[in-house]
Amino acid sequence: MRTVRCPAMMIAGIASGQGKTSVTAALALAHRQLGRRVQLFKVGPDFIDPMVLARACGTSVLNLDDRMVGVAESRRLLAEAAAVNDLLLVEGAMGFFDGPPSSAALAAALRLPVVAVIDAQAMAQTFGALVQGLTDEAARSGVQVIGAIANRVAGEGHARLVAESIRPPQRLWGALPRAAATLPERHLGLASEDGASVVSAIEALAEALTKPLFGEPLALPPSVEFDADSQSRLEPLLLERHIAVARDGAFRFIYPANLTLLRDLGARLSFFSPVADEAPPQDADAIWLPGGYPELHAEALERASAWPDALRQHVGAGKPVLAECGGLMALAEILVTQDGRGHRMAGALRGRAVMQRRLQALGVEVLEGVPRQDGPAKSEALRGHSFHFARFETDMQPVMHCNRLDGTTGEPVWRLGAITATFFHAYFRSSPLAVAALFDRQT
Repeated sequence: MRTVRCPAMMIAGIASGQGKTSVTAALALAHRQLGRRVQLFKVGPDFIDPMVLARACGTSVLNLDDRMVGVAESRRLLAEAAAVNDLLLVEGAMGFFDGPPSSAALAAALRLPVVAVIDAQAMAQTFGALVQGLTDEAARSGVQVIGAIANRVAGEGHARLVAESIRPPQRLWGALPRAAATLPERHLGLASEDGASVVSAIEALAEALTKPLFGEPLALPPSVEFDADSQSRLEPLLLERHIAVARDGAFRFIYPANLTLLRDLGARLSFFSPVADEAPPQDADAIWLPGGYPELHAEALERASAWPDALRQHVGAGKPVLAECGGLMALAEILVTQDGRGHRMAGALRGRAVMQRRLQALGVEVLEGVPRQDGPAKSEALRGHSFHFARFETDMQPVMHCNRLDGTTGEPVWRLGAITATFFHAYFRSSPLAVAALFDRQT
């Protein structure tokens, strides 16, 4: 078995809102400015933070976790990145021990050292106590905490007090001043649409982090050894199949690994923008409408005519469509936004999508029983994630349901002709056979 080594660490927080994403983005850009190749990862089935982090590292940000992605696949992704990069940074999720699944459990499984981000604006010596408590608790699980980064410090004197409170061998890796820029907030989380403001904030954060306020933020973490097993070759189950993917401000929840998997299966991908009323190519063999923010672009989608007409022709020809979450909403007859206004959508599915003020579902789920093409008695299970504020009101009966990890019933799946629609976001690499069946299904 071949092994590869690369400096790597997880950036964790003692709670949400400590500034993990800001610090991770600033670190990535600052290291890149030194000429280092940096690959970023995000813990959990998150779409929004990776879109922000991608602007800092200049490449797609991959998801890691022990449920949707799986530990084995997470290790493979890290090993693959370690072979071609100078630094791997993994942003944790929530508080370090919060879960399950927790960032701490994943750090243990992946053997990653950890640097904690702590908002220090209302403390001094207590900072060191928090670092020590985190270190001691992490050690029980075999996780090494190597120090912390102080966020929102008042100045050099405050940073010195914080640094002196930490017991060796842990240390203060760096400090961000309270006056440093912050990433703008946006719908359902951190900003991702306004690229210019996000990039400007990341550049300001990177500059602030590298000023000699305290610590050595650009020191490389310990090298981690990863097993570089050769990946089993995938059968080209979608060879020469042309898949048109909706991708714009309304349809942006796409795991980069999903696009890679489709290409690995032999598919040819093209992209179109429903918001701009671009029609999918006529020669497309399948269409994928991923999740996103259709409610923020309801007026533009309501005005559109070219892409709904092309989609209806596509469905009429018996060609498959996969509509996930926001994609489902855009195919409904009506989308009701939170202000109570109804907007006409593509009308390919009977029913209306209604935005709610409270979260309707959250968590990893499994879709079992996806029919395979090589036999009516064979099926596959597909892992994925659910996160949505909308409800779909329809007289259509689901053909199947996802299952939550606690055994309860999860998201329904509807089929109408060639369309498969659900709020479930699938992680394609969890079952290439199931994905091939979804995009190659004949009606």
